[in-house]
Amino acid sequence: MFEPARSRLLWLPVHLATIALGIALVARRAVPGFALPFVSLGIGYAFAGLAFLAHETLHGAIVRDKRLRHAVGWLAFVPFVLSPRLWVAWHNRMHHGHANRPGIDPDAYPTLDEHRRSLLVRLSTDCFGIGRARLRGVTSLLVGFHVQSLHVLVSAGRKRYLPRRELAFAFVETAAGAAIWLALLVALGPRVFLFAYVLPALFANACVMAYIFTNHALSPHTTVNDPLANSLSVTVPRVVDFLTLRFGFHVEHHLFPWMSSRHAPLVRELVKARWPERYQSMPLWQALLAVYVTPRVYEDDRTLVDPKTGFRVRTLVARVRERIRESVRPKAVRQ
Repeated sequence: MFEPARSRLLWLPVHLATIALGIALVARRAVPGFALPFVSLGIGYAFAGLAFLAHETLHGAIVRDKRLRHAVGWLAFVPFVLSPRLWVAWHNRMHHGHANRPGIDPDAYPTLDEHRRSLLVRLSTDCFGIGRARLRGVTSLLVGFHVQSLHVLVSAGRKRYLPRRELAFAFVETAAGAAIWLALLVALGPRVFLFAYVLPALFANACVMAYIFTNHALSPHTTVNDPLANSLSVTVPRVVDFLTLRFGFHVEHHLFPWMSSRHAPLVRELVKARWPERYQSMPLWQALLAVYVTPRVYEDDRTLVDPKTGFRVRTLVARVRERIRESVRPKAVRQ
């Protein structure tokens, strides 16, 4: 189970070929106008598929060689203009090492104290963040991965995620990725760029962020890094599981991040056999709805609060899944 799943590397040429074919169809006007959005969806899925591949590759679950991992990671993260060395520091080390720990995990939502002290936090949670049944929060679904990647890059030096030399390389890798898309814009024009990158990027963000939002946003803040407490797995149709490299098995991934998620169903069976009352999972649509109607600020480790209205809801805790069902009832939306 812990051997690298090398065959998954075959997804790389498949996704790259899909992107190249889609851009060629748009650039050569080879499809009628009404079909262009569908071509964009195909390119967008390939963007998202590359992100799922990069995620597993940079954990060492597909190839072990460090240089090859880095090369695949850069190429696969180009659609999101994300440096693989930044991702390893941000995601592998800081997030996995301190999952949902306030003030340390870059992906953890803020405490009430952080919300009061920081204008940037208030803007991100109160204006454009998903939650509290706020329609404009959908913005973060469409651009969230791009925006968060840029934010982490800019703050990486101050928060010491990377040494100065590595941070400089991260900026260079980010600039190289941006240059590719700028060259596409200049060479093919804004109309092609709209259908070949902008619309696909919005769709890819939505695919990736749908999972990222539900990974931990409903779970309590924790100081002890226990995936059975601070992580949530989501279920999707089997074909979606296949196309997203089983990214929904998130509890399992946090237990064994260096293991390919192709083995995650077996890990799920073992965990549920040993800790059935602690394992947390729900359908993706239900988790997204719960994220949409609940606040994103922590009053305490197990309570989410809307600072403006005082509306409170308990975080998802094991043994009482009914609590999250209560949070998605219509009365919660009205409040």
